[in-house]
Amino acid sequence: MAGGRRAAGLLPGWGCCLLLCCAAASKVEVSMPALVEVEIGGTARLECNFSIPEDGSYTYISWFYIDRNSQVKLCHITDSVVLEDTDYRERLSVGEDKALSISKVTVQDARTFVCQVGAAGYDLGENRTELHVYKVPETPEIVANSGGVSVQSSEMPQIAQCVSRNSFPRPNITWHKNGVRLQPEENTVRFTATRTRESSGLYTVSSTLFAHVTRDDRNSSFHCTVHYWLQGQRRAVESRRVSVKVFYPTEHLNLRVMPSSALVKEGDDVKLFCEADGNPGPIFSFYKRGLEDSWQDLTPLTDTNRGVLSLNNVNKSSSGLYRCQTLDLDSMKQLEKDMELVVNYIEGLHVEMEPSSPVVEGGSVKLSCDAHSPLALQYQWSDAKGREIGKGNQLLLNNLTFETSSTFSCKVNAPSVPGLEQSKQVAVAVRGKPRIVSISSPLYVRHDEVVNLTCKAIAFPRPSVRWSINGTAHEYVENQHIASNLTVRVNRDLLRAGAMCRVSNEMGISEERIQLLETPESKGVIIVAIIVSILVVAVLGAVIYFLHKKGKLPCGRTGKQDIARNTSI
Repeated sequence: MAGGRRAAGLLPGWGCCLLLCCAAASKVEVSMPALVEVEIGGTARLECNFSIPEDGSYTYISWFYIDRNSQVKLCHITDSVVLEDTDYRERLSVGEDKALSISKVTVQDARTFVCQVGAAGYDLGENRTELHVYKVPETPEIVANSGGVSVQSSEMPQIAQCVSRNSFPRPNITWHKNGVRLQPEENTVRFTATRTRESSGLYTVSSTLFAHVTRDDRNSSFHCTVHYWLQGQRRAVESRRVSVKVFYPTEHLNLRVMPSSALVKEGDDVKLFCEADGNPGPIFSFYKRGLEDSWQDLTPLTDTNRGVLSLNNVNKSSSGLYRCQTLDLDSMKQLEKDMELVVNYIEGLHVEMEPSSPVVEGGSVKLSCDAHSPLALQYQWSDAKGREIGKGNQLLLNNLTFETSSTFSCKVNAPSVPGLEQSKQVAVAVRGKPRIVSISSPLYVRHDEVVNLTCKAIAFPRPSVRWSINGTAHEYVENQHIASNLTVRVNRDLLRAGAMCRVSNEMGISEERIQLLETPESKGVIIVAIIVSILVVAVLGAVIYFLHKKGKLPCGRTGKQDIARNTSI
């Protein structure tokens, strides 16, 4: 009869064992899995399946473990379970199917366990199971060489160290560069490994990678992998990727300028960058070629660690051949790189006027603008208000007046170099006799009123203003304009003759009269007075006529006297 269930996951061969049971009828047949794997700290379940001929029943079942080629009994099972006094006593239990369970498995439990089954009248049956315990290793810790490694190192430098803790059984470590497994190679790659058995029975393993490097390894990544076996399969845990600082000598230099060499102009702040492909960077020096192939040391203007030469507010003399020189302190190798710096410029800007002497009003003048530059130039003219009035290096001004007399500007620029431009101004003075442009005439006034007479003229050279009458004068000058205000009191002579404004300079005289007119308001007063007088005479005539009609007006001299007397009453 069967003494227990067939365990799940039994190894191939169980069917053969059962067939052998049938073939050997005089013996109890016991079948067990050859291997059981349990993680440390878990519970191991060891199954014991047996068969007895003629469906007999077992008399006892005993469990043992092998210790140094001897069997140590763990328990004895008949109608009841008797546990022996061993280190396993507190961790053992027996199931209904007579399977033995061991809890809290430790490293020391990795041994062989034996199940014996006895039945009356039959030979003893026995089989065994190998108990394997395991502990999955922790993720490996990798530490790269923090000091960096040199491609010129004569000895094989350390790249990184990898440590894996708390595993069982002992795992092994492999190394990888850029995802490809590294193999030991004489004078190129080697590994050193150590293992430590902790008090817990678990293993800590470490491995150190040594390898020669090249400048290409500045971008390489390294990692380690811990390999272990579990349930008959090879498993692996990878570390993080790390890189190492690689030191290599400078092989090439690159010298460039900012802003672009083709666009450098006078007044710019320029930087020359010397770039080296070594690590660490070398010591940089800058020089400028002078006369007779002598070289000027520009160290005071140089950042020797970064390889930057700063030139502020450059000018034409800043142009020339510059040299960057490097010295590698490891290899003591010296490299040089030259570069021509061209500072674009405009010089000698000047403006000529023809004729050069002041121009008479109504005349013409030609302005010519010229400058020197290795670049193609463009010219533009503008007036005092900044308005563009012409292009080209010549400007013709016709029929000039005092009003057009002004300051003109010539701006020259190089289109191929944005921002490279200069400008120069020229004043065009127009000479002529004064021209009165504004006068306060006619002016309506009242008799005995205080008024302001205004006369405004334009001229060059500056004119003077004279009045034909006396008064208080104030003058105001703005550019080529002059204005005079005369304060006077209106009288009969002023109303009759008016006031003459006379403006003169060395070129001639202009004069105009200011006419003063009485306002209509003054004439109205006289008219009203005349009308009132006429009305008074008319009223008096009417009174005399009325008295005459009544007979009260006597004739003759006496009568006239009476009338006069009556009138006075």
